[in-house]
This record gives sequence, structure tokens and C-alpha cells, in this order.
Amino acid sequence: MAAKKKAKKAAKKKAPAKKRKPNAAFMKPVTPNEKLAMVVGASPLPRTELTKKLWVYIKKHGLQDKKNRRMINADAALKAVFGGKAQVSMFDMTKLVSKNLK
Repeated sequence: MAAKKKAKKAAKKKAPAKKRKPNAAFMKPVTPNEKLAMVVGASPLPRTELTKKLWVYIKKHGLQDKKNRRMINADAALKAVFGGKAQVSMFDMTKLVSKNLK
């Protein structure tokens, strides 16, 4: 009986994975406003690169909360981007950053 189950599992091999195509909406360049430009620069860049630069800034300045790593503690530059909030979650951060794009 166990041999039959193993034979069935071996027969159900997955098809080779297809390479994912990047979403065109994420690759479209966006321009940060003046507040966000202080953190990531003023040049237009894709959302993916913007998020990477934002995380580089957060890590460089040690703004991730020590106990709850999902929370970001804002410094003066990020406080303007976060609408005056001193601390936001990493999930809310993307929503607040999108308000600062042109």
C-alpha cells in the first residue's frame, strides 16, 4: 500500500517553473516630492528602487525599532514623509510614501 502512494507521488512531478515577468506598473518611474526627495533623491525612479533606497536609509540610520522590527521610528526627514507620525509599521509605510509621489 505504501509503495502505491510513493508511485503516485513520483508520477505527479511539477512542471518546470516559468520565470516571472516584472509588473510594468512597478517599473514605471515615479518622481518623489520635496519631502521624500530628502531621503531617496529627486530623480525619477521605479517604485522597486524607491523602496530599496528607503530601506537603505532606514538601516543606515538605525531607524528600525529594536524590539518590534516591524515598526519604523521616524527621524526629522521621515517624519515629514510619514505625515508627522513618530512611528509607523513597515506595512503602513508604503501607503504613506505613495502619498509623496508625483
